[in-house]
Amino acid sequence: MAAEISAAHTDGVVLVAVLKGSVPFMADMVRSMTVVPVIDFMAISAYAADTGRVRIVKDLDLDIMGRDVVLVEDIVDTGLTLHYLLAELGRRQPRSLEACTLLDRTSRRIIPTPVEYRGFEIGDEYVLGYGLDYAQRYRNLDRVVVGDLTVLRDDPDAYVASLHPR
Repeated sequence: MAAEISAAHTDGVVLVAVLKGSVPFMADMVRSMTVVPVIDFMAISAYAADTGRVRIVKDLDLDIMGRDVVLVEDIVDTGLTLHYLLAELGRRQPRSLEACTLLDRTSRRIIPTPVEYRGFEIGDEYVLGYGLDYAQRYRNLDRVVVGDLTVLRDDPDAYVASLHPR
């Protein structure tokens, strides 16, 4: 993906990472790019659990008007959050606006949302690691693993010993 984004944006690009999950992915991607990207961050929070409604809790520091922008996500699921963020960023009049995600779970998509750059398509399993968490745990894994959400709800530390051997 780094090569694709670099080739498409030879004049430079602004990468906007959605905190917190996309940070490890974006850091690795930036190290592989052949153009020098400008990096900024956004953070969102749900208004109410499972509503799909979000609000921005950390906004961009940069003005993106007239610039090429790639929004970097860790995972795109229903498309609701990505749709909201693309609409919000689009109102700021960038020259171009694209989405990039490490994991794309198209089976749960509610809103058709364009994702120009995608790493892997996954099924409906719950995944952890490489930025993805459960209760702020497992983000630091150097890989993505499948977890059982029922097990994690009962014990958020259920996989800590096996995934973080001492």
